[in-house]
Amino acid sequence: MTTTRPMRSLAAWKLPLLAILCAAGMWTYADRVLIPHQVSDAAAHGWPRGNLSDLYKQWIGAQELLLHGRDPYSAEVTREIQAGYYGRPLDPDRRTGQNYEQAFSYPVYVAFYLAPTIHLPFEIVRKGCFWVLFGLTVATIPLWPRALRWSVPLWGQVSLVVFTLGSLPVMQGLKLQQITLFVVPLLAVAMALLVSDRPVAAGVLLALATIKPQLVLLLLVWLTIWTVADWRRRYRWAASFLVSMAILWAASEWYLPHWIPRFWQAVREYHNYTGEMSAMDELVGFPWSRALELLAFTGMIGACWRERRQPTNSDAFAFTLSLVLATTILLVPSYGPYNQVLLIPALLIALKQRRAIWQGSIASRVLFLMTAGLILWPWFSATALAGLSFILPEETVARGWALPFWTVIQIPVAVVALMLAHYYQGYYQKTFAAPAEAGSS
Repeated sequence: MTTTRPMRSLAAWKLPLLAILCAAGMWTYADRVLIPHQVSDAAAHGWPRGNLSDLYKQWIGAQELLLHGRDPYSAEVTREIQAGYYGRPLDPDRRTGQNYEQAFSYPVYVAFYLAPTIHLPFEIVRKGCFWVLFGLTVATIPLWPRALRWSVPLWGQVSLVVFTLGSLPVMQGLKLQQITLFVVPLLAVAMALLVSDRPVAAGVLLALATIKPQLVLLLLVWLTIWTVADWRRRYRWAASFLVSMAILWAASEWYLPHWIPRFWQAVREYHNYTGEMSAMDELVGFPWSRALELLAFTGMIGACWRERRQPTNSDAFAFTLSLVLATTILLVPSYGPYNQVLLIPALLIALKQRRAIWQGSIASRVLFLMTAGLILWPWFSATALAGLSFILPEETVARGWALPFWTVIQIPVAVVALMLAHYYQGYYQKTFAAPAEAGSS
């Protein structure tokens, strides 16, 4: 007892202090290195900077739909969005670099979420959105340990919140007012409610989270497999989800008839003009990326099928949930860092089961160390650049602006590989150990 208490008290102040240092380093890097580089780079290439808010195009679309009854996906509204975002209409001959098309590319019902803001100046909306997303992140991050059945002390929860706010994904998401930082809290609350046996409320929140369907699709696949395995006891979240979706779709159809084909066309056009691709596409390229993505998806589905009978209060359910969300980031056709907020549950599971992972195979230990290194690198490099920005000339420090982004693509690959290796190693150990124990008895 005499040695345990000092160790706990040491961690109780050291970990939050480290989190504060990392967060300060990341935000200082953004303000003193990243943004000045982007400003100078845009000036050198003649690119307009725009208002730098991913919210703007959805907000304009909501205004035009709800106030004027106009189609937010139309070419006319798209030109207005671009003129407002860039300060002038987009020049079709210079669609390179940061100067690519901006358009409304979400489901129509995102306009209902933005309805309270459509009469306000956008600058007020932008600042308000920053603090709303900030508050949602602070309030909901502690829900992930609860959803994963991990009792974390208060100092650990505080550290988790500060580390999250100071991470590259959240920093970027807050700077851009990215709607991902609204969707992820909805998922955190929904999963906490489902684990707490409040499936109806969970289904409603899952429906609301579909404004970014690519982030919710695999989770819905897993929950469908899990529900069918015990339909009589688990159908309530699904019924609630379907009713909520029907209401959202009907309301959207009322405001904009036949909106679904227009939405899918907008999604296709978005990927065409941004050129975004999945992390695996960027890392290894086509066609090998498809084979590896199929392997990861198959491994995830196999785990979902084997654990489909597990209750929500089990470690197996928590692990499968985290695996599904991590695989989503690997497969989604965009490797934007802000989406990696969905990796938090998987990282918490890895911390919770770190001893079991370390006691496993050599491959598991190597993957664990690699994953830890990839995740720590952005904090280390950003803090170093932030410190150097007070000593060296701005032009010198700006040469290393990309250092914190070096591991962005590799992180989801490493996290999914670690979770799949850990899961199947444990699964096959149990499978082959059972006959041996039966024979010895």
